[in-house]
Amino acid sequence: MSEIALELKHITKSFGDVQVLKDITLTLKKGHTLGLVGENGAGKSTMMNVLGGIYQKNSGEIFLDGKEYTPASPKDAGASGIAFVQQELNLFTNLSVTENLFITDMPKNKLGIVNRREMRRTVEEKLKEVGAEEISPETIIASLPMGQRQLVEITKSIMAEAKIIIFDEPTTSLSNTEKEKLFGIINKMKEQGKSIIFISHILEDVFTHTDEIAVLRDGEIISQRKTSEADAATIIKEMVGRELTNIYPTCEKTIGEVVFETKDICQEGRFDKVSLSVREGEIVGIFGLMGAGRTEYLRCIFGLDPMSSGEVIYRGKRIQPVEPENCIENGMALITENRREEGLLLPKTLRENIVLSSLKSHRKGNGRFFMNAGKERESTAKMTEELRIKTFDPNEQTAGTLSGGNQQKVVFAKWVLSDPRVFLLDEPTKGVDVGAKYEIYTIIQDLAKQKSAVIMVSSEVEELMGVCDRILVMNNNRFTGELTKDEDYSAEEIMKYAVGGAV
Repeated sequence: MSEIALELKHITKSFGDVQVLKDITLTLKKGHTLGLVGENGAGKSTMMNVLGGIYQKNSGEIFLDGKEYTPASPKDAGASGIAFVQQELNLFTNLSVTENLFITDMPKNKLGIVNRREMRRTVEEKLKEVGAEEISPETIIASLPMGQRQLVEITKSIMAEAKIIIFDEPTTSLSNTEKEKLFGIINKMKEQGKSIIFISHILEDVFTHTDEIAVLRDGEIISQRKTSEADAATIIKEMVGRELTNIYPTCEKTIGEVVFETKDICQEGRFDKVSLSVREGEIVGIFGLMGAGRTEYLRCIFGLDPMSSGEVIYRGKRIQPVEPENCIENGMALITENRREEGLLLPKTLRENIVLSSLKSHRKGNGRFFMNAGKERESTAKMTEELRIKTFDPNEQTAGTLSGGNQQKVVFAKWVLSDPRVFLLDEPTKGVDVGAKYEIYTIIQDLAKQKSAVIMVSSEVEELMGVCDRILVMNNNRFTGELTKDEDYSAEEIMKYAVGGAV
């Protein structure tokens, strides 16, 4: 009996004249976890979509348990025992846990009536298998935190009796505790003989929790080797096609006077007189553990969530009222943590997304209803080139078809085009690989060099230490510490403040 669960031989896939997958050859052993790494745009999603029956290969062969496998649809993939746990979870948030798990096949009694008692019993049993017995089958998905939503997604694959489970960036939105729980479930799946493909940009997780690592670059498999025989430096070099000795770019810039301030920000039930200031050309980081209030603070000072009192000031002028439209008019920009739901119009083209924040300047003449298509194309081409967005045609390709890193660049392009002077960045490199991270760090440094004031929230201490001029630490909705690059950062000191240490 073969020990190979899945084998791809010489797989190719093209979209028009653009070849995305080039002679892909890959193997996955039974009961093993294969880590798949590569830059955003390398072809990982396309390859998984071919496996999932969403795209059909142009040439090559796929074998599942030694038999030829040619899925014509996602239904074929599911019936063949392949399940996906997506980064952007594929759940109906307005339905209950039970309804999501039985969305296509509800059990019925002899009278043809849906057997809800059996559904509940099955769901309770399967949730217990993944250590999620605390989740009620009747809970609406929207009310669950991200970690529990992911457990529901994993439960779907168990109910489908999948033999191969593909995890696509599964730890992006999880706390450390939730991550450990996930890896415990993956290990249990392996013990049951299931095979795992683990796609992640977090190399530490890949090295700790996989048996083999395959590197994909520009649509080609560069290497596949045992994890024990790999090292991070080699993997990164294979991913980006060059040695990346310094992952945090630097630039010469001048930090000027204070240009942006928030004074005594209060929000009922959360903030009580929270203040900060940012200088021209300065990048200020905000670190805190989950629930510290970082995202909520950015949303509050941009007017997405109400503040009960306090002031937002740009160049000595108070922004009033603090509402998104008024903040934008006064030169502020917010790049949210959730780019797919809050940062982009996924079904729209790159051009339509990029000009979204500067529609007024792209109107035809003095009209209100007609857009200058030529100017839109010109601006889009400029942003696409400057931010190095990978696309075959920004006027035709939709944002939803881009890789995560390129989607994030489109979000940056949308705001950069409108020329704001204050940037609020919430987890700007979330779900982005090491090569694309470098390019986003470069964009951030360029914004500061052009005298913008930048506030950057991140869950990665090393990232803030590498990019920011100053770091503020938040705990329980207040700032508890401040460190500057000139005084040498200390990850231990930052974490001390994050768990409640006083200034």
